[in-house]
Amino acid sequence: MTSNRILGSLRSADGKGIVRMEDRLDTDIDDVWSAFTDPLRLARWLGEFEGDLRLGGEFRARFFASGWEGTGRVEACEPPRHLLVTTKGLDEPEDHAIEVTLAADGDQTILVLEVRGMPLDHLAAYGSGIQVHVEDLAAHLGGREHCDAAVRWDELLPAYQDLAAEVS
Repeated sequence: MTSNRILGSLRSADGKGIVRMEDRLDTDIDDVWSAFTDPLRLARWLGEFEGDLRLGGEFRARFFASGWEGTGRVEACEPPRHLLVTTKGLDEPEDHAIEVTLAADGDQTILVLEVRGMPLDHLAAYGSGIQVHVEDLAAHLGGREHCDAAVRWDELLPAYQDLAAEVS
């Protein structure tokens, strides 16, 4: 049975879309940090990365669930709490910012992931896709397999379309 829980919220700033995800993960902050910064772990839940994932480093990536491909740069890296990267997809005219903020809460971790810079007319699709990535992270951390991304994206899209209708 698939959860209908929506992790995200949508908004805009300066004519660009912003997707914000919040979730509580059942593992400690160091484990979550490693899942975001270790290329071998990233390859288990998000995609393939080549290059330098340290502060100032540049990389090339391909995300499994969404098929996104592009390049990026690590703009901020403050282990184990804050990571900021800018990315540019192969078919995207502008950069996106992906910001990860982690907070320890006992033996759990609160994740806030915000992606900024999307076109407003694609905001619902981005919201669905980003939630699939966050759910794949939670599955990885819990020792489970990732979902069927296309099926899950379709399940999430109507809720994100409703949210996007409220964004101007």
